[in-house]
Amino acid sequence: MTTTVLRPRAANPELLSLLGRTPLARVTTDLPYPQPGFWAKLEGLAAGGMKARAAVSMLLGARERGELLPGAPVVESTSGTLGIGLAFAGQALGHPIVLVGDTELELSMRQLLRTYGARLELVDRPAGTGGWQAARLARLRELLGTLPDAYWPDQYNNPDNIAGYASLAAELASQLDHLDVLVCSVGTGGHSAGIAGPLRRHWPRLRLIGVDATGSTIFGQPARPRLMRGLGSSIHPRNVAYEAFDEVHWVGPAEAADACRRLARGSFVSGGWSTGAVALVSAWAARVHPGAVVATVFPDGPHRYLGTVYDDDFAAAHGLDPAGAATRPVEIPHARAVEATGWARCTTVTDPVTDPVPDPAAGLPVPGTPHPLEGSP
Repeated sequence: MTTTVLRPRAANPELLSLLGRTPLARVTTDLPYPQPGFWAKLEGLAAGGMKARAAVSMLLGARERGELLPGAPVVESTSGTLGIGLAFAGQALGHPIVLVGDTELELSMRQLLRTYGARLELVDRPAGTGGWQAARLARLRELLGTLPDAYWPDQYNNPDNIAGYASLAAELASQLDHLDVLVCSVGTGGHSAGIAGPLRRHWPRLRLIGVDATGSTIFGQPARPRLMRGLGSSIHPRNVAYEAFDEVHWVGPAEAADACRRLARGSFVSGGWSTGAVALVSAWAARVHPGAVVATVFPDGPHRYLGTVYDDDFAAAHGLDPAGAATRPVEIPHARAVEATGWARCTTVTDPVTDPVPDPAAGLPVPGTPHPLEGSP
């Protein structure tokens, strides 16, 4: 096997001063109904975005353990957002970054990653099992054999990913006087696990709501092709702290895109698929829990999604008609009881790898019923 030697890059540690310290915005936009408002942490305004926190943490942790040598290359799979974070961490700490994406990665994101100095490898077909994610990981393993001293952070299973969000939790605790409900998107499981524990030390009765994508396997739903990038997964990341969640919502692309556009028009702050999904669920939580303080994290901004979420031709081609978007979740008794094809909610959260499928005769609620607290808009 041919080896490839990547030229070391000079470190720029002053970049680390740009990490985090993002503002908190009050969002009162109708999503889609009037709602009393929630707080949104605007991580897209930080250099490298939200995942720069995790990227820096994973590389520093590996260096401290001797797993990542000075100037050695870093190789990781990405659907885009972590790639930006790793490009930031690579420049700050002096490591060449090699990213494995796929041909569904937006052209603008490919250009941006390369502009930041990352080497980008693209796989051109999904794996039969595990889809694009599995195909990217297979190519990643091939690259590890050709790059001397290369380090793979393995974001899905690396506890340093979780540890990187301690600063995010500390910022939220300092910016909020109280918090009742925290809404987190779930992909690798890093930021939900990283902030829920520290925040519950401040507010022990804090309720954690996870937001997943339809077609994602994280919480036990069947794997399906997913239009939304960065939300959900076709594998079961070990970083997901299933026991921490009080409930999970699955959101479809039509609902997420509609929420993104409503945010842009009504609050000026918006983002991509994950941002739209958590905003939708946060507004719902604020409606059904009157008087509760609700907060969420907007992982990125809108610029990456100008050709998708905010493009009318893309929306029409992919059936993202706001008229067909769900306006409230349906209740399902267990993640493996009913396949969620649109916005759905479940208050039974288990680890699909270790927990058995529940007995359907156990007297659970009837699937497909509206949430009892929602009422009429």
